[in-house]
Amino acid sequence: MHLLLIDAQNDFCDLPASASGTPALPVPGADADLRRVAELLRRAADRIDALTLTLDTHHRRDIAHPGFWWAHAPGQEVAPFTSITAAQVRAGQFQPRDPAALPRVLAYLDALEARGRHTLMVWPVHCELGTWGHQLHAAVREACADWELRRQRASHVVFKGLNPWTEHYSALQAEVPDADDPDTGLNRALIARLDGPGRLLIAGEAGSHCVRATVEHLVDHLPDATPERLARITLLTDAISPVAGFEAHQADFFADMARRGLRLATCAEVLP
Repeated sequence: MHLLLIDAQNDFCDLPASASGTPALPVPGADADLRRVAELLRRAADRIDALTLTLDTHHRRDIAHPGFWWAHAPGQEVAPFTSITAAQVRAGQFQPRDPAALPRVLAYLDALEARGRHTLMVWPVHCELGTWGHQLHAAVREACADWELRRQRASHVVFKGLNPWTEHYSALQAEVPDADDPDTGLNRALIARLDGPGRLLIAGEAGSHCVRATVEHLVDHLPDATPERLARITLLTDAISPVAGFEAHQADFFADMARRGLRLATCAEVLP
C-alpha cells in the first residue's frame, strides 16, 4: 500500500493556541483526523510500502494572502476570507499593493476564472515557510519517523505553493501554471509515483480544497484510469475534513469520486 498524506500541517489543525504557535487556518476535526491516520501508519507500517507527504508552503507575499492587496485605496487592508474577481480589480475595488503587478494580476484572474474551478480567495497567512504552522502535526511527524526507521526507507516530500503568483491547492498542478516555473505545471513524476500496482490510501486536509484538487487532478491524469485502477484508490473519510463553511464542497467531492469508482473507507476499515 501507498499512503498519500496531504498537508497534515499545524496551521490546518484545530489545536489550542500554545507557546509554539496558533493555527492560522484551523480545519474543524483536523486534529482528530491526523491522530487517526498517524495510528493507522503505526499499526499498518509493515503493509504501507510507500509514504508521500505534501506540504503547503508559502511566502508572506502571496497573491492569496492579505498583504498582497489593498481594498479600494492604498492603506486599506483586505480581510482574510475575501474573494476577489477580475471584474472587481478592474472596477478599482481591489488593487495589488505593487501597482506594477496589475497587468500580471489581471491576466492571472482572467485565466483562473476561465477555468471555472475557483475564484481567488484571500486566506489568512498560513504555512509560511520555516514557521511552526508549516510543520507537520506532531503525531503525524512521530508516526512518519517511526515508519522510516521501521521500513528503512524515506518518505517522499512534495512542496507546493512557493510561487506567489498562482494558487496551488493541488499537489499535482497549480490552478494556473506559470510558464516560467516548471514546479507549477503538471507533476507527472508524482503521478507515476502514485500510480503503482497496489492500493493507494489518501488522507489529509482539507477535503474541500487541497485534498479535493489533488485527487481530481490525479484521477483526470492517470495514464490508465480504468475502473479496476480507480477502485484501488481509497479516500480515508475519517481522516479528511473540510474548511468551515465549505462542507458541501467536500460532500460533493466524496460523492463524485465514489461515482467514478474510488472507494471510501474509514481508517479502522483498512487496518489489518
